[in-house]
Amino acid sequence: MEKGGLIIVYTGKGKGKTTAALGIALRAAGYKKKICMIQFIKGSWHYGEMDSSKKLEPELEMVAVGKGFVGIIDDQSPKEDHEKIAKEAIKISNEKIQSGKYDIVILDEINYAVNLGLISLGEVISLIKSKPHELDLVLTGNHAKDAVIEIADLVTEMREIKHPFQQGVKAKKGIDF
Repeated sequence: MEKGGLIIVYTGKGKGKTTAALGIALRAAGYKKKICMIQFIKGSWHYGEMDSSKKLEPELEMVAVGKGFVGIIDDQSPKEDHEKIAKEAIKISNEKIQSGKYDIVILDEINYAVNLGLISLGEVISLIKSKPHELDLVLTGNHAKDAVIEIADLVTEMREIKHPFQQGVKAKKGIDF
């Protein structure tokens, strides 16, 4: 029996959630499927997938909406700014999901945006429930809520066992960003 589009969740404290979603995008692009990845948090920083995603065009469209990581490192923005941008990311996500142009839509760091209170769980559940039958929807980010996990078809929790940061090693270009 073949199901329609899947709801896939990558969550947990370990590294690799966005990387797993990009793995799906890479695989799907090989089959000429159309993918849109909307990034809810990472928008203001430069990181490798911003450039490498261009090499997968026109199959992959990357939309970086976020204002950067919230409340950490060099974030000087008030929470209200992050909330406003997250609401815009929800609007864009809904448009992309309903457009009929994509086989897969990836909502990167959306779980984290809910956990930070930038968007509501209800908004995410509405997005999930409104997706076209055949669309595969991928949600990433730590702190996936039970209601999202319950709806999902596939949930993988990344668990950190060991990380170079614990030994004082800073984020590495091409590995971490």
